[in-house]
Amino acid sequence: MDDAEMYDSLMRQGLEKYRQKIASDYQRIFQDPYTLNPKIFFQPTFLEAFRANGKNLVTSIRSIMSEPVPGVYTFNMLNLNFCEKLIHEVKHFEAWARNTDSSILRPNTGNEDGVSLDDIGMKATLDKLMEDYISLISRVLFPDVGGCSLDSRHGYVLQYGKDKAIEEDLHVDDSEVTLHVCLGNQFAGGELVFGGQRCKDHVNGGTHIEKEFYSFLPVGGQAIIHRGCRRYGAKPIKFGHRYNFLMWFKSSVFRELQAHDKGFKDFCDECQSQKIARRNEWVAAKKRVEEMLLLESLSKDYYESCLFSPCCFYGSNVVWYYDGMLLLEHRMFAFCDFLYDRMLFVGK
Repeated sequence: MDDAEMYDSLMRQGLEKYRQKIASDYQRIFQDPYTLNPKIFFQPTFLEAFRANGKNLVTSIRSIMSEPVPGVYTFNMLNLNFCEKLIHEVKHFEAWARNTDSSILRPNTGNEDGVSLDDIGMKATLDKLMEDYISLISRVLFPDVGGCSLDSRHGYVLQYGKDKAIEEDLHVDDSEVTLHVCLGNQFAGGELVFGGQRCKDHVNGGTHIEKEFYSFLPVGGQAIIHRGCRRYGAKPIKFGHRYNFLMWFKSSVFRELQAHDKGFKDFCDECQSQKIARRNEWVAAKKRVEEMLLLESLSKDYYESCLFSPCCFYGSNVVWYYDGMLLLEHRMFAFCDFLYDRMLFVGK
């Protein structure tokens, strides 16, 4: 066992002890959150959409969706009474932790607040939610990022407020698909802000990110679902508090495939922008060469014996031929001048 495996093993053992302590000492105030009863959990329109079969199911799922931002979908999902119970259960757990001087393992490093729902005993609920509902939605909406092969998830409740430290900057999640559900409570502000989609190579970069902002105000019981590679953040809460139920869904199959794919990603806006820019530069470089060949006073014999042309892409490179030699330029498009002394000059 190497150091990484040893660390993971110790972490799992520590997490298991933490959850065992909660299971033995924490007294729940509601039972509804711990067993997924569709009639208690969901709004009628959401349940109705999943009664269809086959091709009708695809149409039925799409019928309850709105798309305020390209690739970002909203729909009515959770019953408001259930939302209230979940908020009270989370508050009760936090109060128990304070009163017993127990530490809470926060669900992610970006926030100082939040409760992992697996830790308080909702594993079976979240598993069933993924398997029976979100996996079907993801197959319809996000097949390009592993939506057909989701096999793990992480669910938690996060509290947003004027006095709460939250991650407001645009970021992406460590997920293939992300689900948000506003649980409600009285608040103002806190709009979700969406940017473009990014692969892991362009998570924090982008040449046109300023053009990609969209804002959306959460409503109690309403869900928002999008690709995990979608950049988003939250505006500050002006007053009050908003509780948000979030789930990250992952696909190990998709991640394995992505590890071996070094080309431009179809789902990444920045990859596609670079792909277009690179092709435009290739066209401009080709035109430059053709113009220079016409302008240079080269002898007919030399001109006919000189083979020089950009011929193809090879990954992120451009392949050129010059006098039968293969020139490979890594991530650079150059303009080329034939000088009168028949020397080749290559530059940016």
